[in-house]
Amino acid sequence: MLTRACVGFVPISRPLVKLSKVTLRAATSTSLDGHVVQIDDVIGGVVGVLNDSFEGSYTAMDAMVTPASNLKFGDYQCNAAMKLAKPLKMKPRDVASILVEQLKEKMAGDFEELEIAGPGFINMKLQRSYLERAVQTMASDNDRLGIPKSSDPKRVVVDFSSPNIAKEMHVGHLRSTIIGDTLANLLEFKGHSVLRLNHVGDWGTQFGMLVEHLKDEFPAALSGESVDLGNLVVLYKAAKKRFDEDDDFKVRAREGVVRLQSGDEESLAAWRCLCEASRKEYDKIYKLLSIKGLEERGESFYNDMLKDVVEDLEGQGLARESEGAMAVFLDGYANKDGSPLPLLVKKSDGGFNYATTDLAAIRQRAQVEKADRVLYVTDSGQAQHFKMVFEAAKLAGLREDGVSLEHVPFGLVQGEDGKKFATRSGDTVKLMDLLQESIRIASNDVGGREVEGWEDGQELPEEFKRTAEIVGISAVKYADLSMNRESNYKFSYGRMLSLQGNTAPYMLYARARICSIVKKASGIEGVEEGGMTWPEPAPVVLGEEAEIELARQLVKFGDILYDVEKELYPNRLCDYLFETSQKFSAFYESCSVIKAETEELKASRLTLAVTTAKVLTKGLGLLGIEVVDRL
Repeated sequence: MLTRACVGFVPISRPLVKLSKVTLRAATSTSLDGHVVQIDDVIGGVVGVLNDSFEGSYTAMDAMVTPASNLKFGDYQCNAAMKLAKPLKMKPRDVASILVEQLKEKMAGDFEELEIAGPGFINMKLQRSYLERAVQTMASDNDRLGIPKSSDPKRVVVDFSSPNIAKEMHVGHLRSTIIGDTLANLLEFKGHSVLRLNHVGDWGTQFGMLVEHLKDEFPAALSGESVDLGNLVVLYKAAKKRFDEDDDFKVRAREGVVRLQSGDEESLAAWRCLCEASRKEYDKIYKLLSIKGLEERGESFYNDMLKDVVEDLEGQGLARESEGAMAVFLDGYANKDGSPLPLLVKKSDGGFNYATTDLAAIRQRAQVEKADRVLYVTDSGQAQHFKMVFEAAKLAGLREDGVSLEHVPFGLVQGEDGKKFATRSGDTVKLMDLLQESIRIASNDVGGREVEGWEDGQELPEEFKRTAEIVGISAVKYADLSMNRESNYKFSYGRMLSLQGNTAPYMLYARARICSIVKKASGIEGVEEGGMTWPEPAPVVLGEEAEIELARQLVKFGDILYDVEKELYPNRLCDYLFETSQKFSAFYESCSVIKAETEELKASRLTLAVTTAKVLTKGLGLLGIEVVDRL
C-alpha cells in the first residue's frame, strides 16, 4: 500500500529525495488521509526505489512513469529499466526485476501484482478494492474530489488577454483570454499562488495622436472629468485619418507623445479618460465570459523602468548601437539575408518598444513579484519575439535561473472556409458581436425545446434566459479549449452549439442527465444554493466491467490535471471529460441504477453517478464553464 511510511515516498515535512524539477508529494492510501493516488505518487515511489537500490541521484525524469497506452495492460507503465540498463551495465529485465521486488511491497493494497512485459517494461494496474475506496473518497470530497494540492506550491504569473486601449476586443483576444483563464483556474486549484495579469496596450506613439484628437473633440477630458467618448473605434479611426491626412496634426501628435511621456498633466488626464472608457467596454466582455481576478497592468506600468533596463544591457555589453538605435544581438538569430537579427531595445528617436517593456516586466515579476513561473499566453506569431526576450533576460540576469519563463502559444481562429475569420465585409469580427450571436442561437434552441409555440427571435421567459446565456458562452469557450491550442481552428456556430460530439452543449446535457438520474434514484429533489443536493456517498462495490471501467476513468482525474499543470494544454482536460461522459453512458446502459438488484448495489451505483457528476462539474468549472442542472 502506498503510505507515508514507504521507503522512498517523500513526506511533505521532511523530503528524502530532492528532485531537479519537482518535489514529489508522499504517496498515501485513500483510506489513510483522504486523497486519491496520483501519477506523481507513483513517480515518487519509483524515484525512491531507484535511489535506494542503485545508490544514485535519480529524478522524476529517470522514473519514466506514464499512463498506460493500453488499459488492458494496466493503469501506469514504468520504462525506467530500459533507460538505466546501459549505464548500470545490466539487462533491462534484471533492472526491472529489482524495481518490481522493491515496489511490490509498497504498492500492495493499491496495485495488483506488478508485471514485467517484453524486454523490461513494468505494467502497474490498480486493484479493484483500491478503485472502490477511491471512488467513495472522491464522492465524499465536494471541493477537491480527493485531489491534494501541490506539496511544492509556486508563485505563478499568468499574462493573458491583453487588449489595446481605444480598440475593441476582437476574436483574436478570445483565445488568449479563455486559455489564460483556464490555466490560472487549474493552477490555483493545484495550490499555486497565481497572479493574473492583463498586459494591456496603453502606451506608445499612437497615444500622441489619440490625446491630441481628444483635446479638440472632448476638451472636458483634459480636466479629468468623466466623459462619454461614444464609440471608441470611431474615435480611433477619426484620429488616424487626421494623422494620415493632416501634416500639422501629425506634428502635434508626435509632440504630444513627448508631452505625455514627460508627464504633462493635461495629456495624462486625456490618456486616463481613454483608458477608463476602454476599461468599461472590456469589463462587459469579461463579465460575460466570467473572467475574474484579472489585474490590469499595462505597458505604462513599466514606463519608469525602461531606461534602467537599457542602461543595464549597455553596461553589460549586451546592447550596442545599430543604425542609431540600441539593440541586443543574440547567437542563432538572423534575418532572411543572413544578417544578424537585432532585438531592438531603444529606437533611434530615443523611444522604447515592446522588447524593452517585456524585459522590464520580467525583472519586475521575478524580483518584486517573486515569481517562480511566468506564462505568456499569446498567439504563435510572437514565438520568436519571446524566445529572444527570454534569452536576453537570462544573459542580462534580469531573472534568477530558477524562474521559468514560458510562452504559451496558440493558433488562429479561421472561418469555415479556412481563411481569416471575418465579417462579410472583410472586417475583423468583434468579440462582443460573436458572443451575442452565440447566445442568440442558443436562445432559439432552448426556446424551441422548452417553450410551447416558440418562434425564433422571441424573448425567452426569465427562467430560460440564464440557461441560454450559459450554453451560448460555454459553446464558444469549449470549442476553443477542446482544440490543441497550437492549431488553427475553424469557427462554426453549428458545430460548437451541437448536442452531438465533444461540445459544451453535449457536456452540459450529459451532466444534467446524470443529475436527473441521481435525483430519481435518491429521491432528493431539492437543490442547495449553487447546485445539486448530493446523497451521502455509500461503499462502492465494482462487479460489472462497465462499473470498473468508469471507476478507472474517474480516478484518473488528478492525473489529467497534473498533466495540464505541467504541459499547459487545456484540450487534454476536455478530452478526458468527454471520455468520462462516454464511459458513464456505457455504464448506465448496462448497469441499472434505479432498478439495481439490491439496495447496496443501488447505493454503490448511485455513488458512481454522483462522482461522475462531480468530476464533470469540477472539470467544466476549471475550464470557466458554468453548469446547469436542466437542459
